[in-house]
Amino acid sequence: MTFFDDLETRSADARAASLADCLPAQIAIAQGLPGYADLAGIDAAAITGRDALARLPVLRKSDLGAAQKANPPFGGYSSGAFEFAFQSPGPLYEPGRTTGDWWRFARFLHALGIGKGDIVQNCFGYHLTPAGLMFQGGAHALGAAVFPAGTGQTELQAQAAHDIGCTAYAGTPDYLKVILEKADQMNLALSITKAAVGGGALFPSLRDWYTDRGIICRQCYATADLGNVAYESEALDGLIADEGVIIEIVTPGTGDPVPDGDVGEVLVTVLNPDYPLVRFATGDLSAVLPGVSPCGRTNLRIKGWMGRADQTTKIKGMFVRPEQVAALVAKHAEISRARVIAGRAGESDTLTVQIEGVAENADAYAASVAETLKLKGTIEVVAEGSLPKDGVVIEDTRTYD
Repeated sequence: MTFFDDLETRSADARAASLADCLPAQIAIAQGLPGYADLAGIDAAAITGRDALARLPVLRKSDLGAAQKANPPFGGYSSGAFEFAFQSPGPLYEPGRTTGDWWRFARFLHALGIGKGDIVQNCFGYHLTPAGLMFQGGAHALGAAVFPAGTGQTELQAQAAHDIGCTAYAGTPDYLKVILEKADQMNLALSITKAAVGGGALFPSLRDWYTDRGIICRQCYATADLGNVAYESEALDGLIADEGVIIEIVTPGTGDPVPDGDVGEVLVTVLNPDYPLVRFATGDLSAVLPGVSPCGRTNLRIKGWMGRADQTTKIKGMFVRPEQVAALVAKHAEISRARVIAGRAGESDTLTVQIEGVAENADAYAASVAETLKLKGTIEVVAEGSLPKDGVVIEDTRTYD
């Protein structure tokens, strides 16, 4: 397997030097857009790496949605140059361009072995959302042909895959299995040997099922807003960050980075001057993997999707949000971490707040909980470092059986 380009194997120093050059320019572009009024007064030239980036505010989907209502269609976060406009659930609107591999999927598809001579059966949707065009742009950048199959009509999909001679698949992890089983029923031989999947969980048993049929199946992590963020290589050891993004892992509800290895919310900054999203909160949980991939690619790796960071939970009729837990921690300098636990006693909700702090301050913590969460509950002061480092700040233990 050859690498897509020399960027994938850069040394840490070379990558840091490149980031110090391009990140200030990206921040400066963002400052010129009306959506980024909160970046006014920031010295863009000083934002040269992840540590400096962590000082900037977080952009959440709720903020983006509100901005788009006030300033349609993209909320003042786009340069205004676009050939496509898409709608995702929310609704949220995203721009798209025909310029090259605008969503950065070629690197992922190349790592899978897709290139000239391949015909990709693209089963991602081509209406409203950008997924179909995202994968198509990456395939075309590599010289591969595309059958824009979209979703549904499985019998026609199987027939076309046979007649056209499709050699690769792009789509959700489980839909290829449906096509293959339909082809079996129709006694059709298919030539698909590579599968690029996303938009859902790729379970090990399903990957094994594809392997048994001679199909290499690998996944990527992408969103409609950001494009491709990270992808699997032949090493199958975590997801490697795309060279066009900066990934941070932070405590949910904050913009504060967690130590490498701890679980937290994924923030992504995109090095795209057309749509320069800065510290965009995905709402997904993940963690940084140590070291570099055995495949030789040297960029940061994450473990993959590990749950949702938006743990907002209704307790005793009140919503409790991760941002409130973060505010609680910030009220007391000696508190390192806190965890809210929703429970049930009989027919009533219970609230327990576990705090890594000082036992003698339990009464002060209780007052802060009532002020910040607008609820009263049981305070448990626990030992430093005893709370799980799993990214969970609000745990719901209630069952409704």
